[in-house]
Amino acid sequence: MTATDFLVTTPLPDPGMRLLESAGSVTVAGTRMSRDELAQACASGDYRVVVAQLRDEFDAPLLDKARISGISNFAVGYNNIDVTAATANSIVIGNTPGVLTDATADIALLLILAVARRAVEADTFVRAGKFHGWEPELLLGHDVSGKTLGLAGFGRIARATARRALAFGMTVEFCPRPPGDRVVSDEELGEFAGRVRQVPWPELVANSDYLSVHVPLNAHTRHLVDASVLSAMKRSAILINTARGPIVDEQALVAALREGTIAGAGLDVYEEEPRLAPGLAELPNTVLLPHVGSATVPVRAEMARRCAENAVAMARGERPPYPVNPEALAR
Repeated sequence: MTATDFLVTTPLPDPGMRLLESAGSVTVAGTRMSRDELAQACASGDYRVVVAQLRDEFDAPLLDKARISGISNFAVGYNNIDVTAATANSIVIGNTPGVLTDATADIALLLILAVARRAVEADTFVRAGKFHGWEPELLLGHDVSGKTLGLAGFGRIARATARRALAFGMTVEFCPRPPGDRVVSDEELGEFAGRVRQVPWPELVANSDYLSVHVPLNAHTRHLVDASVLSAMKRSAILINTARGPIVDEQALVAALREGTIAGAGLDVYEEEPRLAPGLAELPNTVLLPHVGSATVPVRAEMARRCAENAVAMARGERPPYPVNPEALAR
């Protein structure tokens, strides 16, 4: 390896930094890097691998000028990287899959319960000294048991969410790849065969008491949930998003929540994160979390380990254990 192996845009939790430091030279950015600063660093030839976060954007113009061999993303997603441009420039991308399934499904269920039962409003009410005893109509919410959970997507996190919802006595429906569709066989459904029902996307939208988003962000899913979808939902429905912010048209969501088009929303991700759409923070029928789907100590530690292992392999010119575009190695 060279004397400047790794550029780390944000320090990793343990054991990530220790693994990097034991494998080569590490430079940690002192502050959050701007797009121009990141571009200059990647083009400088001073670094072999960038250890990046979702907020670090690697577009085609940056990648075309980059003199790096790899980008190790501290995330399962990699929509912050133009993978096609990276591959064309022989830049290998790594991510951290298969780590945060249960943690994110827990957050999805937490948001369902918190919005339905107005948990944040109730907590604020008590802390403000407004609780003077039980009242028949104090902070009435929505039922969860017996209601229909609609899952947009049916990958690992959606399946883990379905498992939890079934335990709560919910009816679970799903559309595997909205807005398109494909038939999922009972064999592929496995433990869920006969326990969940596949329906077309428009039917899922119309049926759901809780519509939970579990699809990757791409050209087909950007603004998957827009004004037309929101208007097709039940007025009593609640939207949950633990996937990626731009899948939901956030301005349309604010309007729908204000006008009572839907009853509420629970979000862990935002369209222009960390900024919120104007008016979203003021809406009482929302629960807003700061992208904490994977935020448990064990999960973040394992993500850091996998991220570091990817980076070390890339710096050595080897195939990373968790590659996104292994074909870049051949180029």
